[in-house]
Amino acid sequence: MTALSRLTNQIAALTEQGLLRQRRLLDGAQGAQVVVDGQSVLSFCSNDYLGLANHPDLASAIVQALPTMGVGAGASHLVTGHHAAHHAFESAFAEFVALPRALLFSTGYMANLAVVTALVGRDGEVFADKLNHASLNDAALLSRAKFSRYAHADMAALARLLAASRAAQKIVVVDAVFSMDGDIADITAILALCEQYDAWLLIDDAHGFGVLGDAGRGVLSHFRVQSPRIIYMATLGKAAGVFGAVVAAESAVITWLLQKARTYIYTTATPPILSAALLASLSIIAQADDKRAHLRALVTQLRTGLLQQGWTLWASDTAIQPVIIGSNHAALSLSERLLTLGILVPAIRPPTVPQNTARLRISLSAAHTVADVARLLDAMGQA
Repeated sequence: MTALSRLTNQIAALTEQGLLRQRRLLDGAQGAQVVVDGQSVLSFCSNDYLGLANHPDLASAIVQALPTMGVGAGASHLVTGHHAAHHAFESAFAEFVALPRALLFSTGYMANLAVVTALVGRDGEVFADKLNHASLNDAALLSRAKFSRYAHADMAALARLLAASRAAQKIVVVDAVFSMDGDIADITAILALCEQYDAWLLIDDAHGFGVLGDAGRGVLSHFRVQSPRIIYMATLGKAAGVFGAVVAAESAVITWLLQKARTYIYTTATPPILSAALLASLSIIAQADDKRAHLRALVTQLRTGLLQQGWTLWASDTAIQPVIIGSNHAALSLSERLLTLGILVPAIRPPTVPQNTARLRISLSAAHTVADVARLLDAMGQA
């Protein structure tokens, strides 16, 4: 059997198991109503939690910046790619989340790889919740440190692992809001353990920044915690509506990342016009209490309706609302049925989620209306 035929057989097996992934083609801007594969649908797929991805102020910021900044950065940050716009956003972000300094990355994946591999090595140990994002797991593996995972949200298990560790450097890595379940990590308890056992704490707030905390400042504000051992990562393509990621921490941590973070050092900087848009986004986020209140009301409306219909939900107060189906094929079938009704909700299957927990992942946005959620509930009822 040739290499190509083996690959073809493996693809056929994925299809048989209901695990083959395919892309949909979006035509037009992101929003509550989108055109996908030529069909106009009501979308509950996006992580655009505040509805900023197509906000006119962000578009205007890019248009105004384009004549003086151009399109591409042209070089890495440590050569000639670090633009004044990048620097202005880093400073504004650090001030917004009340941390000393910040560093801009191209993606959240690259940011997580950077932090973990720069801070721990072969003589270190990484402690991770089993439901963490793949980027945190890959970061642990690439660091060559010992990789210890604990059952989801099990603080007693984390305490046992930390107490038993003899590693020279320790780091706990955790999602703030778990992307497939929607629940929020107990950052207060995790930080207390990090303080007790002298471990760094990397918090991936991809799905919390802009939504949680005072003025959308994220999970640190939500729990009102501060510590010099916290390394805070926020992505900028979700609630912020643009692209990229940013790490905020103590000044010494940022200086160290500038020296050692390979995914920062050895890549071209993001286009500076995106930082111009991010500065506009940060201003909107700070004043978006009405959007966050509307989003919370939609979460309550959706959960109440789904529970009345008898669907299985897991505990989540966030914009991420998983409806647990179980079977891969059943989840796909339900997603396709909703699509015939003009509603797009993705079916999430292993390995993204554990076996036998295939689900519909409903993502709400402040761009949705009460009528949009009512329409989704009606369709779920029919399905």
